[in-house]
Parts: sequence; C-alpha cells; structure tokens
Amino acid sequence: MAYQTLTVEIEDYVALIRLNRPEALNALNSQLMGELAEATADADRNEKVRCIVLTGSEKAFAAGADIKEMSEKSFVQVTTENIFSAEIDRITSVRKPIIAAVSGYALGGGCELAMACDFIICADTAKFGQPEINLGVIAGIGGTQRLTRFVGKSKSMDMHLTGRFMDAAEAERSGLASRVVPAAKLISETMAIARKIAEKSLIATAAAKEAVNRAYETTLAEGILFERRSFQALFATEDQKEGMNAFLEKREAQFRDR
Repeated sequence: MAYQTLTVEIEDYVALIRLNRPEALNALNSQLMGELAEATADADRNEKVRCIVLTGSEKAFAAGADIKEMSEKSFVQVTTENIFSAEIDRITSVRKPIIAAVSGYALGGGCELAMACDFIICADTAKFGQPEINLGVIAGIGGTQRLTRFVGKSKSMDMHLTGRFMDAAEAERSGLASRVVPAAKLISETMAIARKIAEKSLIATAAAKEAVNRAYETTLAEGILFERRSFQALFATEDQKEGMNAFLEKREAQFRDR
C-alpha cells in the first residue's frame, strides 16, 4: 500500500516505517496517524515481518502534533473526534515488537508516539519533551501516564509543568530510552537489534511483550501469575522444543513459529 505521510521498507523480516512530513518536522496530523495505524497493522499481519522499527528524520522523530489542524477545534469537537486515541490504541495493540528509533526532536505527540512503542533507541542528538503546557493544554495520548511510569513522578511532573526537554543522556539514565547511539549509526544499530529480535520465535516474542506490558496494568501477584501461565503455555509449542534442543546441542535454533 502506498502512503503519503510515511514510507515503509521491509528487509530481513524487519519493517522500517519512516514518518515523512519533512516540511512540518513530522508533526502528527490525522492523515499521518491514520496511515501509521494502518501500516503497523499491515506489518502485524505480514508473514514477512517479525519486528517493526518506527523512525523519523535526522532532525526530528516527530516535533509534536500538528497545531494548525487542532488550534480552532472546540471541546465538543475534540471530545467527539477523540483525536488520535483510536490510532494510538491500534498501534499499541500490535503484537509484534515495535522499536522507536529517535533522532532529534520527539516532543509532545512525538514523545507520546515513541513511548507507545515497546522500547526506544535514541541518537545522541535526541531531545524528548512534553511541552503542551506552553500551549495551554496537557498531553492527550498517554504522555502523563507513560512518562510517569518510565521516569517517575518527579521528572515527569517537572517536564509536564515546565515544558523542559530531556536530552539523550538523561533519557537513558532515567529509563526512557533503552540505549543511546551515535546519530550516524541510529538506523543501522536499531535495524541490527530488530534483526536479532526477528530471529527469535514469534510466539515467544509476542508472549514476552504481552507479559512485560501486563506489569503496568495489574498487581505484582496477578502479573506473576500471568507470566507463569504464559511460560507454561509455551511448553506446548514446537519452538520451545527446538530452542532447548538447540541449546543442548550447541547450535543455532531454527524457530518455525509453531
């Protein structure tokens, strides 16, 4: 499928989805979010995709939501339209792992989109922020909730109330980003990580993603029970037998997603 606001390339079982609104620093608008929700759903259904990488440009992952599109909307309109909520829900419902590769600005909706992915690899040029307070509003697609879970109440409150940016080093130190790499190597490094994930059992990666996400949704006791049941269920798969036999035989496992 051809998209107007993003590009999609599939190589080595990895779908590289690149936001492509350079004239607006990849600001999120209805068209982009709709196309992104569709592209990630397509990748989730595609048997030739086992991991997804979401990125922007060198200058900006996404510099925020498109203010021109929403500035004149009323309370009734934003409530009725539920801006971007359905699209974010579709993206977070994708079962295959999604890695955000962030270079430059990831602000407002851009930061929220990155946090909606499974983890973030960022360039040393990355800058994260939730500066909606400067516009007289607050984050609207998960920023107050996900950022607080990632970096804690104090830093999250600081960023949401002052609008300050967090650089790459602080993002990694605070747990927002998984790794920081040189900007020139961001895509190559992230694609290498994605290819490593793509080598694993698709059944197991989906189970791991679901179990980790459950940690944010329930109590420790319920989360451990969910993990235990998922762990036990994987012993019904051919991939579990192959993985353990390969380990014992000192060879690379050949997973078949069965």
